[in-house]
Amino acid sequence: MAVAKKTQAASPAAARSASADKVKPADFSKEQELQAYRDMLLIRRFEEKAGQMYGMGLIGGFCHLYIGQEAVVTGMQMTLKKGDQVITGYRDHGHMLACGMDAKGVMAELTGRRGGYSKGKGGSMHMFSVEKGFFGGHGIVGAQVSLGTGLAFTNKYRKTDNVCLTYFGDGAANQGQVYESFNMAELWKLPVVYIIENNRYAMGTAVHRSSAQQDFSRRGISFNIPGEQVDGMDVRAVKAAGEKAVQWCRDGNGPYILEMMTYRYRGHSMSDPAKYRTREEVEKIRGEQDPIEQVRQRLLKNKWVSEDELKKIDAKVRDVVNEAAEFATHDPEPDPSELWTDILR
Repeated sequence: MAVAKKTQAASPAAARSASADKVKPADFSKEQELQAYRDMLLIRRFEEKAGQMYGMGLIGGFCHLYIGQEAVVTGMQMTLKKGDQVITGYRDHGHMLACGMDAKGVMAELTGRRGGYSKGKGGSMHMFSVEKGFFGGHGIVGAQVSLGTGLAFTNKYRKTDNVCLTYFGDGAANQGQVYESFNMAELWKLPVVYIIENNRYAMGTAVHRSSAQQDFSRRGISFNIPGEQVDGMDVRAVKAAGEKAVQWCRDGNGPYILEMMTYRYRGHSMSDPAKYRTREEVEKIRGEQDPIEQVRQRLLKNKWVSEDELKKIDAKVRDVVNEAAEFATHDPEPDPSELWTDILR
């Protein structure tokens, strides 16, 4: 009997066959392209600055950067309305910014200052903003999946048409609680979109070495949950697939799985030298599939903006990030009395 050979992980754009019909990338107007460009650039510049500040010792603990994956959260955020929820794991700075949270508050939390979203007590992995519909940053791998399913249950219980976007990675996709959540979500037809950000390496182990089923969009088949693989490096493809999935949930059909084929340029965390992949691999994807550069090239090709206008946008984004860094450096640390607040018994 012939034995199938194991294949190497595919490039982010080379999505394999999925269990649902794919949709074509959305057609973006000039305004949508510019919005996507600004939003993704803010995430990129913020994360670059966070990396610098971590190296300077201004940020302690863990710090997981989102550089390279900006199109995923940016495109999905375009599909939401007020009242919808977002929840994710610990690679969460980009999700917060996409939700509209203030860069100052996010950066201040990274540096442990009282102006941070968790009063300087949560750090990089634990921030919340109910006002913006962001329910965390969670440090326990896969824990947010069951919590996101619970948020979706709340939506159904209250008879709203709101949807919860629940993000997790290819590494977390092998956690048991993920499949318990899938079962309940389909059984009760809960409005939750499970977004698997497949950046190919989890904490450092390639997908083909850790997953028997490498097509994560098919992980819901035994629960009758439809799924689709998406080019997570193209914000237009993300938005198109996201609109389809979100509408599926709003219509009362239950959960939907989106596997975003993406890639992180940095290591898993700031302490990861990423020796499990080659520099050439990173540079190839960065040179050919970078999500921000794709938008930039379309803006220029359509003659919607000039190089000078793009430089001005970048300058404004850098000003926002520098202002956030300045605030996060000089804002006071929490008062020692804060050790005794926000404690649940």
